Amino acid sequence: MEMEERSLVVSSNRHQVGDGGESPRYTIDEALVSMGFGNFQILVLAYAGMGWVSEAMEMMLLSFVGPAVQSSWNLSPHEESLITSVVFAGMLVGAYAWGIVSDKYGRRKGFFITATITSIAGFLSAFAPNYTSLLILRCLVGVGLGGGPVLASWFLEFIPAPERGTWMVIFSAFWTIGTILEASLAWIVMPKLGWRWLLAFSSLPSFLLLLFYQSTPESPRYLCLQGRTSDAAIILEKIAHRNRTNLPPGILVSSHSYDFEEQGTAVEDVHLLSPTQTKVETSQATTSSMVAFSPLLKLLSRELLLSTLLLWVVFFGNAFSYYGLVLLTTELTGTSRCTSTDTHLNVHEDVNYRDVFISSFAEFPGLLLSAVMVDKLGRKLSMSSMFFLGAIFLFPLVFYRSDGLTTGLLFGARVCITSTFTVVYIYAPEIYPTSIRTTGVGVASSVGRIGGMTCPLVAVALVKGCHQTMAIIFFEIVFILSGICVMLFPFETKGQDLPEKV
Repeated sequence: MEMEERSLVVSSNRHQVGDGGESPRYTIDEALVSMGFGNFQILVLAYAGMGWVSEAMEMMLLSFVGPAVQSSWNLSPHEESLITSVVFAGMLVGAYAWGIVSDKYGRRKGFFITATITSIAGFLSAFAPNYTSLLILRCLVGVGLGGGPVLASWFLEFIPAPERGTWMVIFSAFWTIGTILEASLAWIVMPKLGWRWLLAFSSLPSFLLLLFYQSTPESPRYLCLQGRTSDAAIILEKIAHRNRTNLPPGILVSSHSYDFEEQGTAVEDVHLLSPTQTKVETSQATTSSMVAFSPLLKLLSRELLLSTLLLWVVFFGNAFSYYGLVLLTTELTGTSRCTSTDTHLNVHEDVNYRDVFISSFAEFPGLLLSAVMVDKLGRKLSMSSMFFLGAIFLFPLVFYRSDGLTTGLLFGARVCITSTFTVVYIYAPEIYPTSIRTTGVGVASSVGRIGGMTCPLVAVALVKGCHQTMAIIFFEIVFILSGICVMLFPFETKGQDLPEKV
């Protein structure tokens, strides 16, 4: 009923514009709301979800491959940790680069290149003859994995605004599926076949992305931004046909030009992000393409500076906490690792598969909490409350640790950090306009990778050095600071249309 009322309001607004002999017009947001979420979006969700499964598997295997390679090649602890760090370093570069590529050349080209690099480098790393070649190939895998935010933004741009939060939570569930699948695969493959087979099997989801690539559509929002409204209209017609609904009557217009005509906005006020349809707009697009060589200037513009800086801190805190908690699960449980012998480590290795497998299920209640809160409480309150609750879960570990208590508290903290990670990937694309959406999310994701690179220094190095209390205090500080930054975000995006301009 609410959807019908919204459609009637949208239709009424369009026909008011059409008074005076002009044809009725509609924007992409109005078309998506009118058509609803249907079969077409389910197919887009399946494809983007497979990419999320791929990234989760490649990330989770780091928990298993590092110790196995260390044992096989007699690596030092520093060399073992470098296998993980080079992946995050590659993701740092890739997330920034692929965001720019997809904003300039299209979402499809962006995730095609990333899937190609991830699949080939991931498969070849199974045949790495030595330590150096393994580092190079895993770094390339990281470069490819950096394109994950492109798929998230691509899927987001097909969802009607009223349902965006719920469906982005469902999309995030594919990450959880990937983590559980990888933990199960490692549990089965590692004891019998070894780490090379695990690397090979884990690259298969990326190859599936390439297999079905030809059937994927370009984002109509991106096409409108490029002035290709006729191509965008064709895709919207396909969505309507697949969903068995109808497009609104009239012609598709970019919301940029729609606002320009409605409000009589001066050209200078919209030159940075507007599309091209008239000679004046074409000139504006030329200026915009020149500015694209320095996209950080847009992200750090006066209007976006506060949101961008706070978002970077939150992404850093999320990645630091999430990957740190995964590592802490194996480092804090069982007999104290700081006095362990090599023999004990080998015996304990099978237990680690079980612990990681069980702890991965903490992500399901995290996703359920996100689904319940994100569209009811809003993005900001959902994230901040989960950060503070996660800090509460970790606090008892500062004073007392037993296996049962540690496992339970880490499980609860992982529920919270899964929830915040899910919501921030919904919030981040919603605060940036279409022209720099994937760049903005990509750069924020890159900052998050720095958190992923530094967390082993706390979660592993401090714990193995018998400084467990210091490690927990570090995580407490990160949780609390991240929650405070969320509270300082300048605006809420719940239920709002995706912005086309600043």
